[in-house]
Amino acid sequence: MKAMILAAGLGTRLRPLTDDRPKALVTIAGRTLLEITLSRLRSFGVTEVIVNAHHHAEMIADYLKADDFGMRIEVSRERELLDTGGGLKNAAHFFSDSPGEPFILHNVDVLSTIDLGRMVRFHSEQRALATLAVQERETSRQLLFDEEDRLCGRCIVRAAGAEFPEIEWAQPAPHVYALAFAGIHVLSPLIFEKMEEQGAFSIIDAYLNLASQGEKIVAFWADEYYWRDLGRPDDLLQAAQDMSSGKYSEI
Repeated sequence: MKAMILAAGLGTRLRPLTDDRPKALVTIAGRTLLEITLSRLRSFGVTEVIVNAHHHAEMIADYLKADDFGMRIEVSRERELLDTGGGLKNAAHFFSDSPGEPFILHNVDVLSTIDLGRMVRFHSEQRALATLAVQERETSRQLLFDEEDRLCGRCIVRAAGAEFPEIEWAQPAPHVYALAFAGIHVLSPLIFEKMEEQGAFSIIDAYLNLASQGEKIVAFWADEYYWRDLGRPDDLLQAAQDMSSGKYSEI
């Protein structure tokens, strides 16, 4: 099975830790975010991984040359940041030899115990183009899903306490769930021939466009699992505490 790790971002929220290194090589309890993500993927049977890189890309390449982590790993270098969707599309060649097999797309700055094997099976059972891990938690950007768990829109709160959030519909629905995206996807390789966007673009924008055309983008509810965004130094400290206390465990 194949996977892609999104690791090209500048990591601005993690400064000053990312002034001299990519966020993928920031550490928690002596382990880099990249190594933690690779280990998780390997434990679910992933044998081939592509990692996109931009900020201090050579450091990531050198790090991966020093240890193959028991997988075949390729680096997709981006001269200019391509965002999540553009970064994925730039790596399409990596998945061209397995057109019928779903793959995992995973943010490097996410720590979770989400059962990736279960998520892949759910994706296949649903015959979805894309499956997104989601949770019921507060965030300024929520995805909207209908009663069949299909993506139908996005809700953005521009300012704290704003009375009327901005809603973008892909397919209006009478009853919706507003859910937070967890930064983990399972995708069909068919997505590469269906994405119309070019250059730098957000994968969420592409999902909304595809959903508006009737493509099946579905929710995988992940509230039962541990999850933490690692975007800020305080998040790293809390994650380290969760590891030492046993609140987070890869087993």
